[in-house]
Amino acid sequence: MTDEAKAVAETEADESNPVLDAAKEKAKTSNVSRSGKGTRIKVGQTRGRNPQVISYEVFDEKQPDTLPKTITEFMDITKVQDEPTLMGFMIDGFNLSSYTTASDPVAEFVDASWTDDVQKAFRTVVRQYAANANVSIEDAVALIKPGIVASQKAK
Repeated sequence: MTDEAKAVAETEADESNPVLDAAKEKAKTSNVSRSGKGTRIKVGQTRGRNPQVISYEVFDEKQPDTLPKTITEFMDITKVQDEPTLMGFMIDGFNLSSYTTASDPVAEFVDASWTDDVQKAFRTVVRQYAANANVSIEDAVALIKPGIVASQKAK
């Protein structure tokens, strides 16, 4: 789990913090008033012994219509105009994507010929089944993959 993911998990686990709750409500109100492409406000906490509540701008991947589709749109929204900064963002994003892909225990069982929706659903079902049935990823794949393969052949 990345440091950011840990911070998010810790933030979400601590729901009794009135300062955090107030910041989340303020961000929610602000985000509702925003429309179109652009960033949204996210609330979290700093890491460390005495975490502080922070608010920062992020692209909300759960709202695809708000995301930039081109580099030019990204640069306009973020006001980033210099190539070194843009390259830093691209490198960070590439590295995170590579890590996410490499660290996925289900990835080796996914057939690249499946559509993105089928791949995503397969990963989700395998993870959930393995966790809820208390079985290994391999055992969950052995049970689930034959059905997916058969449904893809039928198409």
